[in-house]
Amino acid sequence: MALINIKNLSFKYPHSNKLALDNINLSIDEGDFVLICGSSGCGKTTLLSHLKKELIPVGESSGEVLFYSEAIKDMDKFQSAINIGYLMQNPDAQIISDKVWHQLAFGLENIGTKASVIRRKVAETSNFFGIQDLFRQETTTLSGGQKQIVNLATILLLNPKVLVLDEPTSQLDPLAVSDFLECLRKVNEELSTTIIMVEHRLEQVLSIASKVVVMDKGKIIGLNSPTKIAFDIKEIDSKHTFLQALPTSMRLALDLDITSSLPLNIKEGKKLLRDNFKYDCFEEEEKEILSKKVKVELKNLYFRYDKKDNDILRKTSLKIYEHQLFCLLGNNGAGKSTLINCLVGISKPYRGQVKIDNIPLAKSKTKMAYLPQNPTLLFSKDSVLEELTYQSKANNNTIMSYAEAFELIPLLEQHPYDISGGQQQKLALVKLLLLEPEILILDEPTKGLDYVNKRYLAYVLKKLIKQGLTIIMVSHDIEFCANFGDECAMLFDGEIVSQEDARTFFKDNNFYTTATVKLTRNIFDNTIIYKDVLALCHKQLNK
Repeated sequence: MALINIKNLSFKYPHSNKLALDNINLSIDEGDFVLICGSSGCGKTTLLSHLKKELIPVGESSGEVLFYSEAIKDMDKFQSAINIGYLMQNPDAQIISDKVWHQLAFGLENIGTKASVIRRKVAETSNFFGIQDLFRQETTTLSGGQKQIVNLATILLLNPKVLVLDEPTSQLDPLAVSDFLECLRKVNEELSTTIIMVEHRLEQVLSIASKVVVMDKGKIIGLNSPTKIAFDIKEIDSKHTFLQALPTSMRLALDLDITSSLPLNIKEGKKLLRDNFKYDCFEEEEKEILSKKVKVELKNLYFRYDKKDNDILRKTSLKIYEHQLFCLLGNNGAGKSTLINCLVGISKPYRGQVKIDNIPLAKSKTKMAYLPQNPTLLFSKDSVLEELTYQSKANNNTIMSYAEAFELIPLLEQHPYDISGGQQQKLALVKLLLLEPEILILDEPTKGLDYVNKRYLAYVLKKLIKQGLTIIMVSHDIEFCANFGDECAMLFDGEIVSQEDARTFFKDNNFYTTATVKLTRNIFDNTIIYKDVLALCHKQLNK
């Protein structure tokens, strides 16, 4: 008997004429690791929400979702709590206690577990996840990756039969993603916990899944193992966006059509390159000369949230030049968002200065727009259309032009909280663009976006730069920064430790670099992004 059985499930949100889910049929067995993929707004999160009684959305539905033989919507709340764990995108959304050990014990306390049993279970689970050193820390001091692992441990203390995760790595830095996914692998393989996970970033997660589900426009269009799903989708549509989101090694083998067995990881991909190609060096095109007029300058900033706390920023100095896409990178907790808050005036450093066009921030009249990590902070209206028109001085044609370009037209009557995370990102961005700022500041703007929407975002940002904007982006999305960024800087321990053009920035890094660099190191030279290695391979194959 299947652990979860979805039969003919269809669903439509209120005020929408389109089915968010269209006749979904899916059977999930005990011990499966199911990865659900698809473009932004294809129904992934809506499907996940039907797997947890408390999260089933309001709307018109048909079909059924069974946990063993019982309808999930009819489950006892206690059984739902202990059998089906749900981990959200935002690590802070599920942190409810002041200290880590309080957070870990919370669920067990609420189901009446004896104190002695709680202590034993918390101890062994902390050791399993390697978080024993965090045990007595304040939860507010944890990085995003640490919070997400603590959240995962808290859920698993209840011994759920199934763990449901909605883009759990979207706000984590690359190293934290590796740690988190390793925890998931151990949970699946060593505890045999069934995992159902929605994710856009497939580079590391695809290789640990046992089944891959590909969704498109509310339907399941593919279901197979990680090594076979790409062939299935290519047969349906050789240009489908899922194929462009594949891990670099797998995508390269598929594009070159040089193997019948696709490499799932960097190790297998390097072997494929060594077996089929010889050393070569990529010669990049001559770059366009960028402006060297300083638009934003941070000089020796010092900031702390409390006089008794340690400095979050110290001696932080940075020059950002006009008409560029500047990318700020760093691990969770490095102080990136704090730096941005100082830049826009939300936080005030106790030492140092922020200047815009060589004018102190307090006196500057330059219009800045800021997209925070959580786009819903910008929403206050009951429909997407109301959000777009609220406070905007643009005419209706301009508003509708942006809405069409960002695929928001079908969503105009929906509530902003009922659309997907990726769609919320796009809505928030359009709201800011309608304000016609001179400096646009984006905190994790690619979060929740699929491959196609990321490329379109890059196209829009580059177009805005040509029109005179300066864009500052905080991001964990290394591939996006390498492909589209002009300059990149690393914030570490409160200081800017590196600032270079994007290609130079990523070229010699071991960990904070692109999958292409990892794949081609010691085989090809100067290959930073996917099109570099693809070009060298085509050159050799065509000789």
